[in-house]
Formats: sequence, C-alpha cells, structure tokens
Amino acid sequence: EEIFSANKLQFIEPELRESTAIISLARENKIPKLVELADLKGILHNHTKYSDGLNTLREMAEYCKGLGYQYLGICDHSKSAGYANGLKPETVLEQQKEIDALNKELTPFRIFKGIESDILNDGSLDYEEDILKTFDFVVASVHSNLKMDLEKAMMRLIKAIENPYTTILGHPTGRLLLSRPEYPIDHKKIIDACAANGVVIELNAHPYRLDIDWRWIPYCVEKGVKISINPDAHEKEGYHDMYFGTCVARKGMLTKEFCFNSMNLAEIEKYFSAKKPK
Repeated sequence: EEIFSANKLQFIEPELRESTAIISLARENKIPKLVELADLKGILHNHTKYSDGLNTLREMAEYCKGLGYQYLGICDHSKSAGYANGLKPETVLEQQKEIDALNKELTPFRIFKGIESDILNDGSLDYEEDILKTFDFVVASVHSNLKMDLEKAMMRLIKAIENPYTTILGHPTGRLLLSRPEYPIDHKKIIDACAANGVVIELNAHPYRLDIDWRWIPYCVEKGVKISINPDAHEKEGYHDMYFGTCVARKGMLTKEFCFNSMNLAEIEKYFSAKKPK
C-alpha cells in the first residue's frame, strides 16, 4: 500500500494487476470495492444424491448452515440428464416434500427448491410447465450436443434465456478448462439478452469451469446483469470452491452490489417471488 501511495495511486488489489490499463483507474481513485467471500450470503446450484451428488439433501443443508450461510439452492439434474440420474417429475415432488420438512427443522436457514434444467436441443427447458412452476428458481444449462456452431449455440441459449422460468444461465460456454473447449457464443448478445429478460448469469466457481469468463464481467455490470457465484457442488466439500469463484469475480472487478448471492435471505426470497411467472 505504501508503494501505491508514494506514487499517488489508489491501492490496486492483486487480482486486478492483469494489465497496465488499471493504473489510469487507480490514478483517478475509481477502482470500486471488490466483492469478498464474506459478502456471500447463500450458495445456489448444488447437487445431492437425488441426482449425481455424493451427499444427501440433509447433509448438504446442514453443512451449508454450519458454514454460516443463510440459504442453499438445491439444483439437481433434470429428467433428460440420464447420464446424471436426472429427476423424474415424481422424484422432484418427493424432494420438494423433504425440503419442506427440512426447512421447518432448520429455520431460519432456508433451502430453495431449484433445478438445473437441461437446455434441450431446440432451446426449450426440461419439464412441462406444471413441474417448472413448482421451483423457486431454475438454473438453465447446456449439457448435451456440445459440438455446436455459433448459430446453433446462440439459438439454444437465447431461447432458454427468453423462457420466463429461467432465473440463472448456468456455465454459459460449457467449457472444462484443460479438457473441453467452450462452444462458440456471442457473449455480448447473450449478456444483452439476459439484461432484457432479467436473467442472472452464473460464474461457475468449479476450478475446471470458471464460466462465465472473468473478462466479460465488466460488460455484465455495464448492462446491469447480476452475477451469481455458484460452486456447482456435487458434495458438501464442493462449497469451498466459492473461494475460487470469488477470486475470479474480483479479477473481473465484480462488486457486492452486482453479485446475486450477496443478497440476504429476505432479499433473495423477494427476488425469486417477483421473478416467478404468475
């Protein structure tokens, strides 16, 4: 800090030292306060033994509560995800009953009823409307037919974003770092569509994903699109990946105000209620 001060510069956080462009912001004292792990009030997009997770719903909830979070979003895989034991409609309702029981027991901690709905080949969401409307929120993600050209990928994603049941767009490019390349998307058009439809974009905190790429966070902020830092946890220890997601969010200069899950329980309950199709 003394070095920056001696050079009449605002302190530049280590995550922002990517290029010299940041220096002009520091000279004008325009670097915002970056989001911190402690700002995150809940963990959304997590899996249980109901689909391909390693822990039970109770184990995932109790561990999350024990870490000091106010809420948990359970998003097991949807029915078309046969590779991940996707939930049949009757299993969805069974899980939701268990969530209701656990919510009574663990109050004031809250489990939200979510799903990671596959974005199908034609861009529609998995499940009929009678099941989609039972969820508090929906993470929409592509998991199949990943070898797409730009036109196909954009058709699927835009249609899913425009679906009124989509709350969060999950891992937008489908990339797995070091093993699977992303499918091509026009990031600006995707972010613009999310802005127009009130859809949040996920920053998947799993170290192999880190998707949306941090370089696009400033454009999300410019367009008023919130970022949800989600671990995509398939076991309770996966919650700790939130650390990596926060590091990458800071690299993209994300602030607490634009981080979706920095909202407290009351705020996010209100958001989910207002977003849900009536």
